[in-house]
Amino acid sequence: MEKELHFAPMQGYADHLYRRFHAEIYGGADWYYTPFIRIEKGAPRHQDMARLDTAQLDGTPTVPQIIFKSVDEFDHLTRALRDRGWKRIDLNLGCPYPMQTRRGRGAAVISNLPLMEQIGERISADPDCRYSIKMRVGMAKPDEWRALMPTLNSLPLDHITLHPRIASQLYGGELYEEEAREFIAESKNPVIWNGDLLSPEDINRVFEAYPQLKGAMVGRGFLARPSLGAEWRSAQGWDHDKRMDYLYRFHTRLLAAYESTLCGQAQILQKIKPFWEYLEPEIGHRAAKALHKAGSLARYQSAVTDLFK
Repeated sequence: MEKELHFAPMQGYADHLYRRFHAEIYGGADWYYTPFIRIEKGAPRHQDMARLDTAQLDGTPTVPQIIFKSVDEFDHLTRALRDRGWKRIDLNLGCPYPMQTRRGRGAAVISNLPLMEQIGERISADPDCRYSIKMRVGMAKPDEWRALMPTLNSLPLDHITLHPRIASQLYGGELYEEEAREFIAESKNPVIWNGDLLSPEDINRVFEAYPQLKGAMVGRGFLARPSLGAEWRSAQGWDHDKRMDYLYRFHTRLLAAYESTLCGQAQILQKIKPFWEYLEPEIGHRAAKALHKAGSLARYQSAVTDLFK
């Protein structure tokens, strides 16, 4: 079975335009996940739903992700998505940030067994939609997944994406690989690996270590090396010149889209500068510093010209 490659939801980095142009210029990802959609003032956030409508029109293979703390929030979000024609929904049980976990969302849901049993009833009663879950091994301890596994195994999930860390680690620290190994062995649903995949070699290593995986989900690795999926699929690394050529095309498309849709230099710079945040190893410290410090669009474009000339 051919392994799948999924582009992780990256809040503040991979918006609908980023995902669209990445798919068009690089490819390599089977599915692109939206940053989580949440309830705000009793309803799904308007801007989240508007961006979803745009993603639906441009044809990028997109999976909307939702975050929730109750059955009511789950129902509101899934109803809104189903009414718009979405037939795949990903559930966020992995967000580690206290702003969400203190409210009972994200990784905090892993230990909320009564809530997950209720969610499970709704998933089982909706066979026309493909549900998946993105989760960690636990909120505070790496074995919390064990109590949830019977509920997970009772559900007809498309897959479970597992990040083998606990919430307090955020995105650093050692992976709990032994817990991951046992999770993969016990899961009756297909499992996708997430975490520390920064090169084609990292992806191959995970698939060799865990051959039963359905695929891998990459986040920071795609931001730091947008060609990662294309390189892995072709089993041939790109040299620096080729990566820079594609990076130029990617950035040019994205900047032009922001310039045509946003108002004012400040908004444009605020949106485009995160593009470079993980790319310093590729472009060098001096170029990264010049791009970060640019206080006007003219100075920013001058820094871009210096980088690619």
